Amino acid sequence: MFPLEQTVLPTAIVPLHIFEPRYRQFAADITPRPEPEFGIAPIERGREVGGDDQRANVGIVARVIQHEEFPDGRWGIVALATRRIHVHEWLTDHPYPRAMVEDWPDQDTAEQRSDAAVEVARLARALDRVRVAAERLAPQQELPEWALPDDPAQAIWTSAVAAQLGAYDAAQLLRCEGTSDRLPLAAEMIEERAAVLEALADERG
Repeated sequence: MFPLEQTVLPTAIVPLHIFEPRYRQFAADITPRPEPEFGIAPIERGREVGGDDQRANVGIVARVIQHEEFPDGRWGIVALATRRIHVHEWLTDHPYPRAMVEDWPDQDTAEQRSDAAVEVARLARALDRVRVAAERLAPQQELPEWALPDDPAQAIWTSAVAAQLGAYDAAQLLRCEGTSDRLPLAAEMIEERAAVLEALADERG
C-alpha cells in the first residue's frame, strides 16, 4: 500500500518519486512482477511522513506502467489507477505499509443504469464548461476537448479527473456504493467547479 495525502480516482495517472528507504524496498519488490500493482489509500488526518497518520478504508489499485531506478537508489514510478478497493485491515508498516483489501466493484444493476445516458450528457456539458472557463483563465494554454467513454462508470472517473475536483469531492465519489448514486453527484460537483472557474474568469474580464 502507498498512503497519499490526496485522493486518487480510477483513470488517473499517478507519478511517484520514491526516495524513502522503505519505499525503495517497496519499489524493488513490486516492479519485477509480471503485472505490478499496488494499493493507494488517502490519508484522512495527519501526515504519512513521520507517522501518526489516519488512513482511509477505501482506496484504489494502481498498475505500474513505467518505472526506473536511479543510480542513487531513488525510483521513479508512473502508475495508472484502475479500480476501487476496500481496506479491511491495516497491517504493520514493516517493511512498508500493507493492508488486507478486496476489490469493491459498483453495486448497480443494469436496470439502475438504464437512464444513465441523460446524466452522462450532463457530465459532458459540465466538463465542457470547465474547459472553456479554464481556457479563459489561461488563454495561452488550449485544452483538448475531453471525450467521455460510453460506460457511465468510466465516464464519471474520467470527467472527475479531468475537472480536477478537490480532495473532499473526490473522496465522496470514491465512497459512493455505485454508479447510480455517483453519477448525479459527479455532475453536480463538476457544475459547481465550472461555476467557480467561470466566476474567476469573469472577474479577470
